Amino acid sequence: MAFFDAKDIYGLEKIFRINLINSCSGFKSANLLGSISKDGIPNLAVFSSVTHLGSNPPTLGFILRPTTVPRNTHKNLKETVFFTINHIYEDIIEDAHHTSAKYPDDISEFDMTNLEEEYKGEFKAPFVKGAPVQMSMKFIEEIYVPSNDVLLIVSQIQELYIKDELLQKDGLINLSKGNIATINGLDTYAIPKFKKQLSYQRPKNIQ
Repeated sequence: MAFFDAKDIYGLEKIFRINLINSCSGFKSANLLGSISKDGIPNLAVFSSVTHLGSNPPTLGFILRPTTVPRNTHKNLKETVFFTINHIYEDIIEDAHHTSAKYPDDISEFDMTNLEEEYKGEFKAPFVKGAPVQMSMKFIEEIYVPSNDVLLIVSQIQELYIKDELLQKDGLINLSKGNIATINGLDTYAIPKFKKQLSYQRPKNIQ
């Protein structure tokens, strides 16, 4: 097996180190975050760090890199509070990935891709039309992590839209049925397939 200790890691060539550390944690979620500026300009950006924080209240978090450079998603959600999370699926991977390009805040990524914005009810932030899972979110707080100079953004689910064929009777969202993507590292996408659902585990009797 390849082996790297801490000294090796710090001594690696920059791009190799970035790819190595970004992929060593395993497959990550692949989502498009939709927001809108106070001037009404939609924004869309790909994120691989969205994660479950709690079910009651229904809370998700994601990581933002330092805000020493313009971060349109961060600026918009701080100004308007609301944004959306949309699962990336197989048919839109290339357009979804293009939203990582750094456009000025007066240009909408919807205009630079074939992705279509969709609005539901009174919610002002844009959803991605056709996404099998869509969530309207409310920004709650941000937590600074000084050891790595990043922000943990904490948000609560306000509304949840799921394509009927993905939702099981027990509440599980079967992502495989929607060909929903996952991200390996920074720029590699995969479509995982459902293998097995196991029961809740309890300790075995120990004699």
